[in-house]
Amino acid sequence: MAPMTAALAAEDRPLEASRARWSPGAIAEFLLVGGVTPFLYPLSWLLRKSLGLDASDYAVGFLMFYGAYVINDPHFAVTYVLFYRDVRARAFGDAYERRAQRVRYVVAGLVVPVLLSAWAAAALASRSASLLGALIQLMFFLVGWHYVKQGFGVMTVLAQRRGVRFDGRERLAILAHCFAGWAYAWASPADPGTEVEEKGVVYTSIAHSLSLERVTHVVLLASVVPLLWVLVQKRRREGRLPIASPMMALLCSVWSWSIYSSIDPLVRYVIPALHSVQYLYFVWLLKRNEGREREGPPWFEVSARVRVGMLAVSALGLGWVLFHGAPSALDGILVSRKASEGTALGPTPYFAALFTIVNIHHYFMDYVIWRRDNPETRYLQRDVARPSGP
Repeated sequence: MAPMTAALAAEDRPLEASRARWSPGAIAEFLLVGGVTPFLYPLSWLLRKSLGLDASDYAVGFLMFYGAYVINDPHFAVTYVLFYRDVRARAFGDAYERRAQRVRYVVAGLVVPVLLSAWAAAALASRSASLLGALIQLMFFLVGWHYVKQGFGVMTVLAQRRGVRFDGRERLAILAHCFAGWAYAWASPADPGTEVEEKGVVYTSIAHSLSLERVTHVVLLASVVPLLWVLVQKRRREGRLPIASPMMALLCSVWSWSIYSSIDPLVRYVIPALHSVQYLYFVWLLKRNEGREREGPPWFEVSARVRVGMLAVSALGLGWVLFHGAPSALDGILVSRKASEGTALGPTPYFAALFTIVNIHHYFMDYVIWRRDNPETRYLQRDVARPSGP
């Protein structure tokens, strides 16, 4: 999620001014944007202690596999629903005031999916596991960028909703730490280039040396200094900073979900769902506030609850198509099980290709949707009250 930090209107009151600091809503928000993460580590320890590693691993893995149907998959699918609404106006009309935003929209909405599809089609047509494996590795390389950028965006928006704004120098220090975390997460551990399997595709990973791991680690640790300095100085200048939830969202995205994502054998299964819940919370904020505004004059459209419900049903259905229906049909029709046994592409190459394309495309669409250039992000700046009755 790209940064969304357009200034609040002068008459708007910060979120914290209108509700108790730790009201039920504030606690729920804290947990949804990442605050539940620290509680999962002792819970994981208790499960392993009581059930054993194998049984607890199977139970959590099973739960999260089927949980993806209602959490992870819809989180990808809802991006398509949000992105491709009013395509003509966004790509060629006046939906975006800035030309740069229209260019980003065309690139992410047309150029990127065409290039990714052509890459995957070439790999499938030539039955090249190495070519498809390169696309998969691009996905793994970019996922860290996606995670830390979302953490940065969530942090800055939640802080702004509490009346805390970061200037350019402060944002640069925070972003530097995010990108340093991304670099170290990818470089660690060192890899001489090993044969791996992902979604049935067997390929050789890109080698990166121990020196790269050490250098990125030093850069990461060094980036903590300006981050702390910025926060301490801001505290001294502005007094109390109500940013517990924003900071939790940032630190979980960078440290727990990216750098040390594999530190716990059970929590690692849950990380994609935690990231997805954080994302879906912001989708809910956006569409709820938009719906509340459009319930009243001059639109008098369907209620916010109906609007959000329709979006949820659409995301659930499209998620099933993208990750289950379409790839299963393609693999079932176009791939011979007997012929594919023992091959480097495996028995489900179309699933691997679609899974990878959707992931990478999601990263690029997010970079357009959640920018402050997008006028719809104004619905994230503050909560919109329901229209009063007659």
